[in-house]
Amino acid sequence: MTREPADGTPARAHAGHEGTARERAARGGASRRQSARGPAREPAARTYARALPVVPVRARGLTIEAADGRRYLDCVSGAGTLALGHNHPVVLEAIRAVLDSGAPLHVMDLTTPVEDAFVAELLRTLPPELADRARVRFCGPTGADPVATAVALVRAATGRTRVVTLADAHEPVLDDEPAPEPPAGFLLESVRSEAGVLPPAPDALVRCVRARADGRAVPLIVDETETGVGRTGAYWAFEHSGVTPDVLVLAKAIGGSLPLAVVVHRDDLGDPDRHKGPAVGAFRGNQLALAAGAATLAHVREHRLAEHAAALGGRMLARLRDLAAEFACVGEVRGRGLMAGLELVAPDGAPDGPAPDARRGFAHGVRPGSTRSGPAAELAAAVRRECLRRGLIVDVTGPRANVVRLLPPLIVTKEQMSAVLDRLADAVRAVDRHRRDGSAPIPG
Repeated sequence: MTREPADGTPARAHAGHEGTARERAARGGASRRQSARGPAREPAARTYARALPVVPVRARGLTIEAADGRRYLDCVSGAGTLALGHNHPVVLEAIRAVLDSGAPLHVMDLTTPVEDAFVAELLRTLPPELADRARVRFCGPTGADPVATAVALVRAATGRTRVVTLADAHEPVLDDEPAPEPPAGFLLESVRSEAGVLPPAPDALVRCVRARADGRAVPLIVDETETGVGRTGAYWAFEHSGVTPDVLVLAKAIGGSLPLAVVVHRDDLGDPDRHKGPAVGAFRGNQLALAAGAATLAHVREHRLAEHAAALGGRMLARLRDLAAEFACVGEVRGRGLMAGLELVAPDGAPDGPAPDARRGFAHGVRPGSTRSGPAAELAAAVRRECLRRGLIVDVTGPRANVVRLLPPLIVTKEQMSAVLDRLADAVRAVDRHRRDGSAPIPG
């Protein structure tokens, strides 16, 4: 397999890839036209910020090539969807195999060899106490669909309606005085990436929640939409605490870059083969996504990429903490494994204005139209722009839009990570220098 240079530049597939000067100019013109008309044609909700004037035409691994010929290191990875980066060979091979086989590309609620292979690989990654009793439900391909399925599942199984989340209910979960009626389920998300990479729930607290759930016969739902498939340094984030959930919510990385969402649950909570309980979405179980997902799950397991994420993620967080120690505009550094958030703050203490309750209203990050524009948010946006000028794509998240988030793919190398962190540090340095000079905000 062709190796990429340390700076993340993709190797050329054949000579003459750059094209003539006329072709390059044409690509540049197309890039400008697409950037200009994009806001008029696209909805407000986007992961890659509209402020990033990049029109990608090719991608491999960590690298995106734009229509104007510039190359960027992508540390957004489709909001964590691209566990193996862009166009990984094992993913492409799995997709081509399905296309060449003549198999149906989409069937709903029918078992196929592709689906069977995916389920077998998925169960192989789970702890035996869940895998041995597991049932699998495929949902519509969004993060919301499997959560809705999981909630409906525990409500049907328990006959109760209230679902308590760890984010907004530390005290009710741990209170020695139980509520009059137990909830239908406890819902836990270990690291809330979209809400600003909020700190992981302490492992001891997760174990306490597990014990309380057992004591009250309440199913424990763990949402691994953001944290699964090696992202946090363990194959599944719940493994850090040693607990096993009753219901597991999965999306994003499990599709190997294609839309796929799954709920895995203990068999006594319902049998999907008998059509008990909810079934969300007509596009559940797409065959191409199942093939890409199975290939991704196997590659992460076989190549021990969770361990790689733990080791490299530790170095990444250490470098980011060095930035926090050096620059007054950098506040808290948060994360686990290859998921990190760099909080920007107003060094002079200027208020950012009240933000909505991050625990209740922003479980899935910044909502369109609700982003707060304060000094810290302006600094974060400036860092993102300066990163882009240096060939690095990051995004900004959190209820105050002041957290620069890094989600590099699990295949990132030490050399590539050094290049990412060098460019980020240079961007922060430029923004801080501009801030101390007292000049106007860095233009976009």
